[in-house]
Amino acid sequence: MIRLLPGRPRSLRRRLVLGATVLATVAVLTSQVIGFVVLRSWLMDRLDEQLRAFPPSTARLDESLSVPGHPIHPPPEGVELPSDFHLYFYDASGRLSKQFIGRGLKSPPRLPESASRLRLRPGSPTTLPAVAGDGNWRVRRGTAPNGQAFVVALPLDTLDGAMSKLLWLDAAIIAVTLAGLVTAGRLVVRLGLLPLTRMEGTAERISAGSLDLRLGDTDPRTEIGRLGGVLNTMLERLQGALLERQSSEARLRRFVADAGHELRTPLTSIQGFAELSLRHHELPSPDRREADRLIMQNAERMSMLVNDLLLLAKLDQEPAYRSEPVDLLSTAADAISTAAVRHPGHSIGLGPLTGDAAELELAETTGDPHRLRQVVGNLVSNALTHTPPGTPIHVRVGTARADARRGMDRSGRVGASPALAEGTRICVVEVADEGPGLTPDQAAHVFERFYRVDPARARDHGGSGLGLAIAAAIARYHGGRLELDTRPGHGCTFRLVLRQE
Repeated sequence: MIRLLPGRPRSLRRRLVLGATVLATVAVLTSQVIGFVVLRSWLMDRLDEQLRAFPPSTARLDESLSVPGHPIHPPPEGVELPSDFHLYFYDASGRLSKQFIGRGLKSPPRLPESASRLRLRPGSPTTLPAVAGDGNWRVRRGTAPNGQAFVVALPLDTLDGAMSKLLWLDAAIIAVTLAGLVTAGRLVVRLGLLPLTRMEGTAERISAGSLDLRLGDTDPRTEIGRLGGVLNTMLERLQGALLERQSSEARLRRFVADAGHELRTPLTSIQGFAELSLRHHELPSPDRREADRLIMQNAERMSMLVNDLLLLAKLDQEPAYRSEPVDLLSTAADAISTAAVRHPGHSIGLGPLTGDAAELELAETTGDPHRLRQVVGNLVSNALTHTPPGTPIHVRVGTARADARRGMDRSGRVGASPALAEGTRICVVEVADEGPGLTPDQAAHVFERFYRVDPARARDHGGSGLGLAIAAAIARYHGGRLELDTRPGHGCTFRLVLRQE
């Protein structure tokens, strides 16, 4: 069994040059063939017209043939009449006589010796071979009025010679055309594919590590330009995905390091106090109780941290929330009551969203009451924890429409979720303090997991750094957002924005 091997793949440039050359060659060859056939047919028709027009008058020919004593004889030997016509007669007995005119060195047409064997239709020109050589003759049979047959013939040497020269000329034209097409085609294709060549060079540099490079030929009016635009868009998305992956890996490493740091502290404390209790059996009761209390305190701290981590893992999996009406005004009031008991040194007030409102406004949305209560509680607890004692805390609740003041992005504002569409009806819970505020760099990371403003990560300056991350995740999965407006020395305003149902 013969197995056909695939041919060597050709480049796009070679395929274009080859295709253009083949198509042009076919077009030129077709036009030459048509011209050759039309010219030969026209010349043959002209030859046939000459045959039909000879002799000019068959009446005079008949008179010459029928006059007694005036026989027609061929010219003497060695004498050539100045004519290409050859005229042959068949006498009354049907025998072929000699030629009358056009005697020369050309081999005569092959005619039968008897008129009965003459297979020519009267009036219809026919091509016959010569007696010797490879020449041909165009012959026509005629009949004189006296009934005698004659044959008039013209040689085809001139026509065949002209056609032969024309064929050689056509072959030369085709050869020159092919050479010109290959040369010009390579130049034209190279110029046409120059944008692709530049794209290839740019792509090689990008693959070598220059990820910021982009393709320059992006004219939307051309196919290559549209391809360049699509590739640039793809490169930007790939670069964005790569940067996001690197950022995600960095966040994951930082998350693992922060989680290990936060868990290591209570575990070390528990281990140390447990070893102290086991090694020193005769510790005084107050010391033993203090060690047990510290073990319990660190165990609770670690338990809370683990619970927060589990909660974040559940939030990342898009858990199903309960969907029921939630009164944000009552939720804020409950969070303030709980915080007032734990932080008696702070002043916490509940007011309307806009200062010109005379009364508190009812703000109802749809969501999970427990999770939304957790968000508002985290915001209030965060304000109380990170401000000095006695700092006033203002909690505002109301409804509005999304604009530059709330629900949308603007300069200096940090949002943990995408902005809402302008004009969307929203419910808002604002927790504002009059503390020292945050710098722009601190505000940019405030919603990250385990982020804490205090670089020493002291326990007396806040929790584990997961509260705002949890609150942002809950707001995001409720279709809202958590945002922060702050300036150093002007306090912080955390804002929970939810769609009004």
